[in-house]
Amino acid sequence: MDIRANTVLPADRRPVTLHTADGLQLVGELSLPLDRPPVATLVCLHPLPTQGGFMDSHLLKKAAWRLPALAGVAVLRFNTRGTTSPHGTSEGRFDEGESEKYDVAAALDLAEAEDLPGIWLLGWSFGTDLALRYGCDPSVVGAILISPPLRFSGPGDLEQWAASGKPLLAIVPELDDYLQPPQARERFAVVPQAQVIGVPRAKHLFVGFTETVLDEIVRRVAPDAYPLARTYEET
Repeated sequence: MDIRANTVLPADRRPVTLHTADGLQLVGELSLPLDRPPVATLVCLHPLPTQGGFMDSHLLKKAAWRLPALAGVAVLRFNTRGTTSPHGTSEGRFDEGESEKYDVAAALDLAEAEDLPGIWLLGWSFGTDLALRYGCDPSVVGAILISPPLRFSGPGDLEQWAASGKPLLAIVPELDDYLQPPQARERFAVVPQAQVIGVPRAKHLFVGFTETVLDEIVRRVAPDAYPLARTYEET
């Protein structure tokens, strides 16, 4: 069958609860390949909740719908504190990216407890700032940043990633409202291993560019599955 915008491919999808060090419970979902161990793991950090971002924002949702089956990648999504989505509401309240450090740590703790391999952070917009600020962890292979605004993160965060040597990939829309490819290349130049990929004609939300974004993600975390299949045959 052709893979369309709302196609949900087979996976082992289970609700999970993340427990933060400051005592909150966060709503999440872990999606695993059905027929094989995962080759890598994406820990998803969603866009700004005060602007409608949550774990079901379309690129993250479609990653969970497609990548376990097509690329053998595990996908962990969750709502940061105070965020509501169709999966439910996480405890706590939005804290401008400050207390959210505990949310990122809780997600990494769960990924490690599940013995998930090759942990990559996948941040989108606000989620990229969380990845840059709190994700340079020994358990993390690297980070993929979709539409990074570099709004809540600063030079010190980039310097930390530079010193770590961990790979950093920024997928930047040509028509972004906050940071376009030329400015992104300038800002990320302090991280020698960073790669900035500009996507022509795309805007901040990447509507209509799902396949492009997912292909770039898979090219980095599960290269044997690149480019992603556009059809799926059930066995």
